[in-house]
Amino acid sequence: MEKRAVSFVAKSGTGKTTLLEKVIAELKRRGYKVGVIKHDAHRFDIDHPGKDSYRLTAAGADTMLICSPQKLAMVKQHETAPTVEELVATYFADADIVITEGYKMGGMPKIELNRKERSETLICRGENNDPTWWPLPAISPWPWTCRCWT
Repeated sequence: MEKRAVSFVAKSGTGKTTLLEKVIAELKRRGYKVGVIKHDAHRFDIDHPGKDSYRLTAAGADTMLICSPQKLAMVKQHETAPTVEELVATYFADADIVITEGYKMGGMPKIELNRKERSETLICRGENNDPTWWPLPAISPWPWTCRCWT
């Protein structure tokens, strides 16, 4: 069975994370196992200098996994970032649904959040016009001529 997955996209500062906190809480309330992938176009660090896991990665480990009784985290070095579809297939076998924050250029269905005060234009109507995207207005009335969820 194909994994149910959707990408929420928006320009920075629009409120994606705030919205997703509510979406995730509602999905959990309904009994779903929810996976989330956060896209970061920049360099990020989840480890900190001085910690053993950081030192092991800094020593050259290609993959470093830290695990406790409650959770685990993996730091995996790669030459090129895997696609969002590869990440879903590799790491989310136990999830009923996977939500991504970002991945504007990925192949998954997308919901675009927009705030008129943040941007007068929709990403899905820009240079990479994609009529399959679903805009989700954070304002009302909706000023664009395209289908949307309200």
